[in-house]
Amino acid sequence: MGPMPQDPDPRLLRAFTTVAEELHFTRAAARLHTAQQALSRDIRRLEQLWSTPLFARTTRQVSLTADGERLLPHARRVLSAYGDLGTAVHGAGLPLVVDVSAPVATGQLVLDAAREASPDAEFVARFRSGLTGAAAEIAAGRIDVSFGRVAGLDPAVLALLEHRLVRFERVAVLLPAGHGLAPLVEVPLHALAGETLYAGAGNADTAEWTDYARLLFAGRGIEVADPYPRIDGGEEFARAVARRGWSVLASEVFMDLPGMVLRPLVDPVPLSPISLVWRRGLRHPGLDALLGAARSLAARHHWLERPPGAWLPDTDRRVLTG
Repeated sequence: MGPMPQDPDPRLLRAFTTVAEELHFTRAAARLHTAQQALSRDIRRLEQLWSTPLFARTTRQVSLTADGERLLPHARRVLSAYGDLGTAVHGAGLPLVVDVSAPVATGQLVLDAAREASPDAEFVARFRSGLTGAAAEIAAGRIDVSFGRVAGLDPAVLALLEHRLVRFERVAVLLPAGHGLAPLVEVPLHALAGETLYAGAGNADTAEWTDYARLLFAGRGIEVADPYPRIDGGEEFARAVARRGWSVLASEVFMDLPGMVLRPLVDPVPLSPISLVWRRGLRHPGLDALLGAARSLAARHHWLERPPGAWLPDTDRRVLTG
């Protein structure tokens, strides 16, 4: 084994340790939210830097070489040290800045439970309207944690983040009280054929939700409303909805709007996967409290159960099983 010409990028070390854990390039690539070809390039690059093969590959299996076995614990210690450095830079004594999307949202429920269960942990809540915007803020170090649908994020941004599924929210439609479907307890998805629903188009911060809507509506004769400027605050949203006469694609966890009724969708039952999302390598007692609270709420309220006839986009299935 020759001398190391330079220190390896942490990304290469993460590629090495993940493949070593999975011993399967496809599964490792899914975990890292990257393409298998890109992961293979990273492994080859690291092998070139270290002048030694790390994996023995055949058509049927992947295994660590003797040098790979020897170097793996060192790589893990280096990655752990990077995590400690990130914590030191962030300051574990500072409050954890948590975006909960809206005061009536799964994120707020998790934050409330974490505050109750861990009174010594300190949090500061923020309210952004979508995970796309929040994820960019996390990557830039301006907030620490958010909640939302990770499958709609830019893969380059997602690679900087860690996430854990906390809830499958049922998707609903918010209808004007006088709408012909408003008397129904549940609205079959096919009944919305010919309708145009607002789904955040025009708001870059909620791009993951607009993407979800387009996937759900595809082939069903339902249209996404034209782009509209970003709307801040419940009162302004209610005013815009009333003025435009919109029906709105929403979650079962949604604010009350005067003159509107919220009806869950069925046949199929669309689910919106809500994940807790944080900066890769972040260590903070508040993060531990949030993860614990999310597990407790999910167990108590069956948040992770999928009802019969549940629907998820294929993109979400791939991310969540990676």
